[in-house]
Amino acid sequence: MKELTFQEASQRLLDRDNILILTHVRPDGDTIGCAAALCRALREQGKRAFVLPNPDMTSLFSPYLEGLLCEESWEPDTVVSVDIAARDLFPDNAKQYLERVELAIDHHPSQEFFAKETCVDSKRAACGELIYDIIRQWGPVSVEAATALYVAVSTDCGCFVYGNTRGDTHRVAAALIDLGIPLAQLNKRHFRTKSLVRMKLESALIEGMEVYENGKTAIVFQTLELMERLGATQRDAEDIASLIGQLEGVTTGITLRELEPGRYKLSVRTDPTDLNASDVCAVLGGGGHMGAAGATYQGTVEETKAAILDAIAQVRAART
Repeated sequence: MKELTFQEASQRLLDRDNILILTHVRPDGDTIGCAAALCRALREQGKRAFVLPNPDMTSLFSPYLEGLLCEESWEPDTVVSVDIAARDLFPDNAKQYLERVELAIDHHPSQEFFAKETCVDSKRAACGELIYDIIRQWGPVSVEAATALYVAVSTDCGCFVYGNTRGDTHRVAAALIDLGIPLAQLNKRHFRTKSLVRMKLESALIEGMEVYENGKTAIVFQTLELMERLGATQRDAEDIASLIGQLEGVTTGITLRELEPGRYKLSVRTDPTDLNASDVCAVLGGGGHMGAAGATYQGTVEETKAAILDAIAQVRAART
């Protein structure tokens, strides 16, 4: 394992060809935006590059990968991952490439360094900031790549309101805006539009919310039964984990999403000055950022709830 600067990573990519780009399970705007921008920029440099189809991708992000997905039979010479911190975040169809990843580009402090070489900067609010620095070494960034990068950066910092937002985050966004991206349309699509089903889902989650620690911690339950009853898809639940953090007094918001009977995805959002979300999820084998992290747990909903509350208690106890 070797760590690279973004300048070194940029040169590595120029030295390679037939490049396959991997995204993580339950793909968000950052991993999809990074993959789309990097793929387009590589093609602009005359490289043959594709993105591996992600079976979990929703229609909210799929347009950014139009024309960039590889055929199932295509065999790459170089494999690159973007915004993937851990081995268990590889989609099933990407696991065959796990031991072949030559370069991992990431911003998570919980990076497992599974690749031959890794370019990681945990100070970045989004992996998209890092991809921007990598591809601008090759010359001007195209509007198409800039559009995908704006999606990556803006969605991972909650349209610049999350605690991971820095001055450099705004400077990257400003540079992308200056390139002529469709800013108003992107912001409306990702931050100002909700389906009716989404609104019903939010209402149901709040109705079933449980509050602990004198109102500091709140848990909501996104069950398979609830999703089926509402006719909701994963697109309707995109970034639902940020919902309960809006409740006054809540510093830790936990979303338990039932993936299949007896298996739950925990999404933890915290005020990092009060509780480190990554430390909490690490107790359960997960990880992420100080203010946003996740883990997967096998058990009933009551067992899963008890496990995350116990993890919080352990982390709080370790600080005293």
